[in-house]
Amino acid sequence: MVEAESFLAAARDRGFDFYTGVPCSFLTPLINRAIGDPATHYVGAASEGEAVGIAAGAWLAGRATVVMCQNSGLGNAINPLTSLNRPFRIPTLMIVTLRGEPGLGDEPQHELMGRITTRLLDDIGVPSAGFPEHEGAIVPGLDAARATMAETDLPYALVLRKGAVAEAPLDEAPPVPRPVGKHRDLSEGGARPTRFAALRRVLELVPDEAALIATTGKCGRELFTLADRPHHFYQVGSMGCAGAMGLGVALNARRPVVVLDGDGAALMKLGALATIGAQGPENLVHLVLDNGIHDSTGGQATVSANVDFARVALACGYRRTAACDSIEGLARALSESLAAPGPALVHLRIAPGSIEKLGRPTISPPEVARRFRAFLAGA
Repeated sequence: MVEAESFLAAARDRGFDFYTGVPCSFLTPLINRAIGDPATHYVGAASEGEAVGIAAGAWLAGRATVVMCQNSGLGNAINPLTSLNRPFRIPTLMIVTLRGEPGLGDEPQHELMGRITTRLLDDIGVPSAGFPEHEGAIVPGLDAARATMAETDLPYALVLRKGAVAEAPLDEAPPVPRPVGKHRDLSEGGARPTRFAALRRVLELVPDEAALIATTGKCGRELFTLADRPHHFYQVGSMGCAGAMGLGVALNARRPVVVLDGDGAALMKLGALATIGAQGPENLVHLVLDNGIHDSTGGQATVSANVDFARVALACGYRRTAACDSIEGLARALSESLAAPGPALVHLRIAPGSIEKLGRPTISPPEVARRFRAFLAGA
């Protein structure tokens, strides 16, 4: 058994000071100490996949990150681990619990995952080792993890068994209620603009020092067609993680961060709006380009016709939101959002479809990630 503080101190000495995740009873001591330690930043996520996205953004902004989750929640994290961390070569240290370990009694929902946790990690290309179970194993375990991540630029998991960490009390300040933000409805009811026209206007309005994160699919492809710059990050997978990644960047960078999201993607991880609202990054602007369909997969309808993203964000703690359906409304809403403390969300309803003969980014995902990271480091 190890003390939570011993692990966190050794990890901090090796640069790991940004933690995010979803609680598990096996993780309670580590999470309690991460929350209570002023030298460690902990972000509680709404889902494990969201936590992976947050950590990816924090890594892009220069932090060494740790994602903590229950092995049952590992299933939720598989998509970003395989379609974000893997192609972009983004490392993170994972601490995954071993609920349902064979031979130990546990709840029935953990039985299958308990048998396949390490096999599943192997199958998705995440090397793993047991979490250190005595004080003398902490430093060698962390050094081995760090060396492997330095060699592969990929995540590495420590699998934590029941009772491996001694109990630690929770020292957490009560949540501070956020004042109700401001909402503006700039909708005009006319013909809706195309995404391509909206993105062109965004590029005209955002300052040169702003970081842009474009969600997967045609949004990133159209942005690349308009302009390819070091401060553009084109997600080519991990649908729904653009907001989480933007949060990870915004919490660790002083420059403006603009997330270019889609309705289908935003709906997939709607809990990220609550996490963003709770964290309250003043430099984050979240633009949802809502065409009401899954444009990259044949135009099937999303449920966004019934969703007011701006008011959802307002209820989640965003400081300001706006709804619009024209380029003029977008320009007003985005300019105001960039000029005042956020987080802000702009919900722009656009027309379905994209430009003809739409290409794809020709720069490789690892290059995108590393030049974006270098751009953020140059603040």
